[in-house]
Amino acid sequence: MSNNYFDAVKKRRSVYAISKELPVSAEKVQEIVEQAVLHSPSSFNSQSARAVVLFGEQHDKVWDITSSTLRQIVPTDQFEGTAQKMAAFKAGAGTVLFFEDQAVVEQLQANFAAYADNFPIWSNQSSGMLQHVVWTALAEAGVGASLQHYNPLIDEEVKSTWGLPEKWKLIAQMPFGGIVTAPGEKEFQPVEERVKVFK
Repeated sequence: MSNNYFDAVKKRRSVYAISKELPVSAEKVQEIVEQAVLHSPSSFNSQSARAVVLFGEQHDKVWDITSSTLRQIVPTDQFEGTAQKMAAFKAGAGTVLFFEDQAVVEQLQANFAAYADNFPIWSNQSSGMLQHVVWTALAEAGVGASLQHYNPLIDEEVKSTWGLPEKWKLIAQMPFGGIVTAPGEKEFQPVEERVKVFK
């Protein structure tokens, strides 16, 4: 068992207080995402994961889109908390948008009809693994991040704004940036209640 691997895994936490001051270059973040996309597993080696990395004004734009969308849904007298959350995400340096290419999923369903119902499930599982790899690698680089899910509310405007393929399904958004406030100690439920071992 690699201690280095689990040390990195333990660093991965939800960091909500982030800034535009990254401890690494934008190119390093891009490299992390690219390597994660290349090496994260997928069912039938489908490689259905897609990612968009937004920096600067492009990053700000996705949270403006989200805020504007939510303003139409959340009652006015309850919007202040939502606005604060959006501002906290926008305060970061960038956002990774995670997608799954439904054209790939649909082709697998056509080619392997016996498993057709499972491919969307496996696609989501693959995306979850990719998200974890990116999140952990960012944490190892000293970059704070959290995982958000404002899809499907923002899907169409996101695809339209950045000219993305219609078949790309938005799965999650990961705002990231310099760590302003580190998360507190994590509390764990007893592992004996969560893992059963039979010998």
